[in-house]
Order: sequence, then structure tokens, then C-alpha cells
Amino acid sequence: MNQTVQINFPNNINLAIKREDLLHPHISGNKFRKLKYNILEAKRQNAESLLTFGGAYSNHIAATAAAGKEYGLKTIGVIRGEELADKIKSNPTLSFAEDCGMEFVFVSREDYREKTKDEFIGELREKLGDFYLVPEGGTNQLAVKGCEEILTDGDEMFDYIACAVGTGGTISGIINTSKPHQKVLGFPALKADLSVDIAKFAQQDNWLLVADYYFGGYAKVNEELVAFINDFYAKTNIPLDPVYTGKAVFGVIDLIERGYFADDSRILMIHTGGLQGIAGMNKELLKKGLPTIKT
Repeated sequence: MNQTVQINFPNNINLAIKREDLLHPHISGNKFRKLKYNILEAKRQNAESLLTFGGAYSNHIAATAAAGKEYGLKTIGVIRGEELADKIKSNPTLSFAEDCGMEFVFVSREDYREKTKDEFIGELREKLGDFYLVPEGGTNQLAVKGCEEILTDGDEMFDYIACAVGTGGTISGIINTSKPHQKVLGFPALKADLSVDIAKFAQQDNWLLVADYYFGGYAKVNEELVAFINDFYAKTNIPLDPVYTGKAVFGVIDLIERGYFADDSRILMIHTGGLQGIAGMNKELLKKGLPTIKT
């Protein structure tokens, strides 16, 4: 069950946070939405296993493992980085996924770049047997269908819908069910032009990518972002992950303070989850002697 929290700003600007992270304790936020119809399709095909891809602290890997456990499907995670094979127990995400029953295939970063190639997938099938394939990040047409259920009739009151962008599936679903009077703002979590990926699925053109808040690249953070996340949590009791929603909320509030939005604007921010990644990020921050994220 999610909930929406309201935050008021000067000039009668209202920011609402839709807590999609509360949908499920382990299959949270957009991962719940993206996996919903993929799991139904896997069941329809009588598949016994789900195979997908991800990095060391992947939200998608954790969510897929949890979903497999809950819905009676074996799960296989193709993990970027051979060096992680002997570090499972010290990695919060991989340890959780293993506890859920996920089998791992660790590959080099070079081989990982071949993950969409038919030859690479064929080799995996020869080695592992048949499986239902879920792309990295979970984005495909069925994932977009699930994300089209994020907005409800009660969200028509908002002028803007904002969310973090990774592979483009979540924002595509939101675009498809947004209303003509609404503007959808996407905040990329990485330095890349994601517009082509979104255009594959988006059925309207009422969207814009705000590419100024990725903080140096994917999964990169600094003390300013950590301080913002901790301050936001202290003021609202809403935790934010540092890879996706933390950067997006930072961006929305910065735009509000810079006068980007007209007076009386109503903004809906979609909290897409990803909180499981905080533990892994904190380990990296501690190694660098930086402040950690409070939860």
C-alpha cells in the first residue's frame, strides 16, 4: 500500500511524494510495477526460471530474487564483475538475493556488455537451460504496462509529474497515462541521452528530461547529496535512495527554489524505491571517509 505525502513551498507551490517504495517490503516501487506482468507472462509460458542482469547493488537483482521466492520461480542473476564471486556475504544486495534463492553467474565487464546479444543469451541457455528473460533494469513492454498503473484518477489534479530515470521504463508508463494538461519531468540518474529509449515506449510528447542532477554519473554521490538526503529524511521522515530518487527530489526542490515552476503549481514526485541500495552505498561511503545516509 502506498501513500502520498504533501510538502508546501512558498508561492503556494505544493510538492506531493507518492510513496511507491511502500508497495512491498522487498519488491518495492517501480520494480514491483515492472515485474508484475513479466511474472504473469512467465507463468503463462510455464517458465520455471527468471534470468536477469545487474550490478553489485542492483535494486532490480534484489527485487527479482524476492519476486521469484514469493511467486515460486527460480531466479538467475547475471552479475557484472567476476571479482564479486567471492564477496557475496559481504555485499548486502547479493547476500539478500542469495538468501532468496537466486543463482549467480558472474561475468567480466567486457562480457557483460554483450548481454543483449543473441549469441550471449544463447550461451546462457546452453549452460543454464531454458528461462524467461527479463532485461537489465526490467524495462520492456510488459514493464511499461505495469508502470502505466502508477498514476491513478486522483492524480489528475497535478500539473507536473516527476520521477527518476534509469532505463526509461517507469517514465514511459507514467507518460502514457498522464493527462494532456500535465508535464512529465524525468531526472536521469546517469550521464546519457535516454530520450531515444523513452521514445520507444512513450505514446505522448508531454515530457522533458532534466539532465542537470546526475551528480557526476550513475551511482556517484557527494557530500552535498548525502547531506540533502539526510536533511530531507529528518524533516519529512521519508528516506531517499542516493542513486535515483534522492537525485530526483534534489532536482525538483532546486527547481522550485530557482523559480522554475509557476505560482500555485502542483507537483507529484514518484518515489520509485531503491532503498535496499543504501546499505551498499554506505559501505562505499565509509571506505572513502564520507558521511553516510541515515535510515
